[in-house]
Amino acid sequence: MSDPMKLSARVAAPLKEVHHALTDPGELRVWLAEHAEVELPHRYEFWGRHTPEGDAPHQRPLHVDDHTLRFSWLLGGEETTVEITLEEESAESTVVSLTQTHFDRETALAESGVLGMVQTFWCLSIANLVDHLEGRELTPKTDFTSPVMRERLVIDDSPEAVFDSLVDSEKFSTWFGYRIDIEPYVGGRFAMGGFEADGQPAKIVELEPGRNLTLEWPGLGLVTWELEGSGGATRLTFMQSSFNEKKPPYAGWMGWLSGLAELRRFHELSDWRSIWLAPSADSPEAATVSD
Repeated sequence: MSDPMKLSARVAAPLKEVHHALTDPGELRVWLAEHAEVELPHRYEFWGRHTPEGDAPHQRPLHVDDHTLRFSWLLGGEETTVEITLEEESAESTVVSLTQTHFDRETALAESGVLGMVQTFWCLSIANLVDHLEGRELTPKTDFTSPVMRERLVIDDSPEAVFDSLVDSEKFSTWFGYRIDIEPYVGGRFAMGGFEADGQPAKIVELEPGRNLTLEWPGLGLVTWELEGSGGATRLTFMQSSFNEKKPPYAGWMGWLSGLAELRRFHELSDWRSIWLAPSADSPEAATVSD
């Protein structure tokens, strides 16, 4: 059974600038894909190593105006439809809403097909769209040609402060946008949705304050955050390991990376608020599954 996938986020940029970033091929190559070519209304394509099934372009424009972009995207043998709508919240703020058909929640949870990847793909992509338009450094994109899951980013705050946001249940839940219960010691539980809701929580297998946190999920492998101080900032390395390399958990990886984009904003913006609107079962935080 498939469900429509819906996301909505706020970007501090005028509507015209957001529209340009969505329809200009040079802009798309910055925040979305390795390759992009656009000649509207006849051509709208993106592909490459940062795109699911990105060996060639599989998109076709259906409609474009000042507030709407709609295109078909052939994925997993299905002709899906993506629609992005823009709403002017103020002269300097725009709400970006995105839907995609044929999203399969069961496939997403089972990591068994490309249609299960689209939600976290767009979570990470929209997070990068927001940071690009707001003049901030982008979060690393997923490389679908590689089974190696190791990415680095710099957060303008101390390792101690960043680490505290990774082991304190209330802080983690705040920036992640989804309840997380944590027992911050080796052998402790890390539960998505809370201890009562998560019947198979991760276990903390390494914890070195200010430096390292490693979680292990039963049968799913390891997730590791390594922190290193650098000129008053934190160099954070995120890794996933011990999974089946013939079937890398790309959907979960993109979910975690979109979460790290929000973690960085949480620490760097004095007036931080989540970019995501109306958290629900379709929110990016809910989609960031424990892979």
